This record gives sequence, C-alpha cells and structure tokens, in this order.
Amino acid sequence: MQTMEKATQHILQEKLIPLFYEEDAQLCKSLVAHLFYEEDAQLCKSLVAALYAGGVRTIEFTHRGSKAFDNFKVLVGEKSKYPDLLLGIGTIKTPQDAKAYIEVGADFLISPVFDSSIADIAYLHKVLWIPGCMTPTEIHRAQTAGCSVVKLFPGNVLGPGFIEAIRPLFRDIHFLVTGGVDATEQSIMSWIKAGAAGVGLGSKLITKEIVQKQQLETITKTMIQLHSINGLK
Repeated sequence: MQTMEKATQHILQEKLIPLFYEEDAQLCKSLVAHLFYEEDAQLCKSLVAALYAGGVRTIEFTHRGSKAFDNFKVLVGEKSKYPDLLLGIGTIKTPQDAKAYIEVGADFLISPVFDSSIADIAYLHKVLWIPGCMTPTEIHRAQTAGCSVVKLFPGNVLGPGFIEAIRPLFRDIHFLVTGGVDATEQSIMSWIKAGAAGVGLGSKLITKEIVQKQQLETITKTMIQLHSINGLK
C-alpha cells in the first residue's frame, strides 16, 4: 500500500488513469454462473496486463458488481508482477467499503461523492482519498477536509469550461476528470489545457467490442499512443 503523499505524486505524474469494473470484463454471453466468474477474474487480470504493457502505472478498479471485491483481491495478488503499479478502488460510497478495500491493499480510494465519513477512514489509515465533486461548494468542502486532489464528475456534463472558471478559486486543488473523456488527443488535451491535472479513461478506452473480441492488444497500442501526446509530460 502506498503512502498518501507518494500516491498523490504518482497519480499527478501519470495524468492518464484507466478505470474499469467487473462488468466491463464481461463477455456479454449467456454463461453459466461459475464459468462467468472464473473467466471474469481472468479477463480482469488480462486487462491489467494490457494496460501495463501500454505504459499505465495507475489503475482504478471500480466497486461495481457482485464480484468486484473478489476480483480486486485477485488483482492485488497480481501486483508482484507489476512492482511500480498503483492499484486503487473507485465508486466508494460508504466508510465500510472504504475500510474493506484498504484492508485488502488498495493504494488509493476514489468516490463519486464527498462523504466526511469516508474522509475520516482514509485519514485514519493514511490512504489517499479522491472525492467526486460537481459544484464549488462541494470542492470547498473537500478542500476544507484536507483533500488536495478532487475528481470532477461527470466531465461530459461539466465541460472543460468549468475547470477554467473555478481554477482561480481553487489554485491549490488538483482536478481529475472522469465521465465522457474520449481516448483521443483532442478530448484529453481539451481538459489538460483547461487546467485538469489528469483524466480517467473508462468505457471509451476499454470498449465492449474490444472485450468481446478479446482484442486487448488494441488497449495497449492506444495507451502507447496517448502517452506520446505532447503536453502530457
């Protein structure tokens, strides 16, 4: 598990943070339950391998689906293969979930909301927590609680102009954007130029078609291309 300071530095340097969840790894077929779960866990591991091969060193695995917790533990068990990988958990909405994932090795926590009880758990365990905010009031609450990194969500609703407008008010806050960010230079740089510290890439990177056709090398190639964008480093 990474310290709060090291995790913060790592994420801000990375800028591109792929995220996926248990259902992203479904084969979209009518599988027998136990076969689905076995293949699902294996596919999760394959996705991490494909992302890592593309230069990714920070991944958010989101807490969605009945097998999310079990699959996350599987991925934590794989981390010895990727010594410089930061593996965090997203969609954390309760302190109970926060504590459970911290105990199995989450390097950082990300939420779609601000919740002071989650902030308390993260602080107690000295784990980086990134709350989700959508208004200046929510950002102010997060900053008051000691958060230096805030997730703006949903990005496709807020737009890059939102960051440009609030940056002068919150100069000490680093903003990550998720929701509707395309895996293209134009989309990513529109956020970076507006003042975002980084973006989260989800279903626009790990598409259902790629997963269905098992074309995970496409993810690797895409990430290599995105990491070469001028202005990201």
